Amino acid sequence: MYKAVFIDVDGTLIRSDHSISNATVDTIQKLKEKNILVVLVSARPLSGIVIISEKIGLLNNPLVSLNGSYISIEGSIVFNSIIKNVVTNSVHEQLQKYNSTIIYYQQTQWFSEFKNNNTDYEQEITSVPVKIQSFKNTLQYWHNNNTGANKILVITPEGVINKIQDDLKQQFINDVNIYISKSTYLEVINKQASKVNAIKLLMARFNVKREETIAIGDNFNDKEMIEFAGIGIAMGNAPEEVKAIADYKTDTNNNNGVSKALNEIIGSSFKE
Repeated sequence: MYKAVFIDVDGTLIRSDHSISNATVDTIQKLKEKNILVVLVSARPLSGIVIISEKIGLLNNPLVSLNGSYISIEGSIVFNSIIKNVVTNSVHEQLQKYNSTIIYYQQTQWFSEFKNNNTDYEQEITSVPVKIQSFKNTLQYWHNNNTGANKILVITPEGVINKIQDDLKQQFINDVNIYISKSTYLEVINKQASKVNAIKLLMARFNVKREETIAIGDNFNDKEMIEFAGIGIAMGNAPEEVKAIADYKTDTNNNNGVSKALNEIIGSSFKE
């Protein structure tokens, strides 16, 4: 008997055009009717998940944002993990040798030094306007308010991301978790934060056992939760390395992969 389903958003729940299929919405509704907890687990900021959760009737469910570093339940923040400012500053300095866009997410706010196509794209998925200012001013703002970044997003041209990941891991592996979330996106979060740690927190809160969980994702930042869950599902559009560790492989996000997998695995209970 499954009690909780954890679903990644981009490349998993939503299609390439950012829409959600009727089949997927119907399947989620069936899960809710069976009192199965459905949780969106995303690298997106909270404002970018709220829009989606409202459309599919999950606004009152837990929402895991910023790769597990910022978690809310019915509007209340239950987990908020920030990167130490000294580490964020060092990461920023290290990234200056690369041609990249650096975006800093702090709770519901986000900051960048420049406005470009990358920030415009990210703006499309969140209702909160980006704050364009120098990194020095952003760092000072965090010092003044005793806070810091929940996530650093590095966007680079194709083919550079692995080099940046290796570079940052060599220097900051003890301070942060570093994940590739797509071929041009690198995500940096606090060492205590991750999607799988978010799942563990919610399992304890809702009294759910590991074997009662399902996790579905499509990329490297989903790998740990796919490995951990009772049933780990990889999307058809996932890299081969992610598919290799999954218990179950489904169709692509553009071809109802989430709905097909859940109907196959939990389908018999839908007919009861």
